[in-house]
Amino acid sequence: MSTSRAKTPQTMKPVTAAKKLGILLSAAPAEFQEGVVSRDELNALQADPPSWLADLRRDGPHPRQVIAAKLRVSASGLARAGIAGPLTTAEIEALKAERPEWLEREQATQAEVRREELRLKEQRAKS
Repeated sequence: MSTSRAKTPQTMKPVTAAKKLGILLSAAPAEFQEGVVSRDELNALQADPPSWLADLRRDGPHPRQVIAAKLRVSASGLARAGIAGPLTTAEIEALKAERPEWLEREQATQAEVRREELRLKEQRAKS
C-alpha cells in the first residue's frame, strides 16, 4: 500500500528571492520583505513582473551584482572604487558618462579577465 503525501512547495527567504530577481531587498514592498516566496511565486514574478518590480529593475536602487554588471566591472572593482552601497540607474548612467579613471581601469581589468577565461576555456576544449 503506497501512501502519497501532498507535495510541499519549495520556498525561499525573501533575501534569496530578491537576489534571484536582481533587486535590492530593502527597496521591495514590505509584504515581499516579510514573507516567504515559493518557487511558483518567483516564476510568476519573473514571467509577469508587477509594477513595483519593473520599477525597481528599471530605476533601482540596484544591488552590487547589478551595479557591477551595468558598469562592466567586478564587485571587487566596485569595492576598490569605494562604492559600497546601492546606486540608482541615474547614478550608474552618470558614472558611465563621467568615465572616471577608476571605472576605465576596472573595465579594462574585467575585460582582460574575460579574455583569459575564454582563452583557458578554448585551451581546455582542444585538450
